[in-house]
Amino acid sequence: MTLNVNGITIYWETHGEGEPLLWLHGAMGCGADWRYLFGEAPAGHQLIAPDLRGHGASTNPSGAFTFRQCALDVLALLRHLGLPRIKAIGLSGGGIVLLHMATIEPSSLERMVVVSAPPYFPPEARALQRQFSAAMLGAEEMERMRGRHEHGEAQMQQLFAMVHGFAESYDDVNFTSPYLSTIAAETLIVFGDRDPLYPVSIAFEMHRAIPKSYLWVVPNGGHGPIFREAAPRFVDTALAFLQGHWS
Repeated sequence: MTLNVNGITIYWETHGEGEPLLWLHGAMGCGADWRYLFGEAPAGHQLIAPDLRGHGASTNPSGAFTFRQCALDVLALLRHLGLPRIKAIGLSGGGIVLLHMATIEPSSLERMVVVSAPPYFPPEARALQRQFSAAMLGAEEMERMRGRHEHGEAQMQQLFAMVHGFAESYDDVNFTSPYLSTIAAETLIVFGDRDPLYPVSIAFEMHRAIPKSYLWVVPNGGHGPIFREAAPRFVDTALAFLQGHWS
């Protein structure tokens, strides 16, 4: 399904039946990445999985990208779907989008799980963002990337430019503690203690700043430590949290 909004066409899919659950993928990913986590839509939930602007089947004619603008896109999609309030999981860049949604429109999120999502880009992340290239990903991952993103080589180049732009951007991902303190949603922060992009110390900063937050540090976990053998435990834990069992 598609919706024309904010100068783009946003594509999304829904899977399963039940309580709506929003899934937001990471930068360079797409909505269908939820399958690497759940396999199939979790029982009792209708999974809503959009492609963020410029990713997957969604367009981005201007080439401009901010996570804040993505948050406005997703909020517009939720209004279109008649969902003023929702529970959500966001991975990396998708988690940054959730932080923007939760600060732009605090009432829009009841509970959220943010995975490997920083409040700002530290120096080690910026260094990797500046150097990011197809060679760093390798041929096999590039082939998967081309399968994810429908709009050809121009879209791929736009996505690499997006990542390079992160390295020099200081206003889009800049969540100060007072800003994070405005978040009303119950929040589960998930971080690997060996994340090469974001030191785990910033997860503790977020936990201290977000009023109704919990912190889960995954031992020996890298960036996005929720897939493969870690997926079943993450799914069980995240769904229990989202269902309010921790309150």
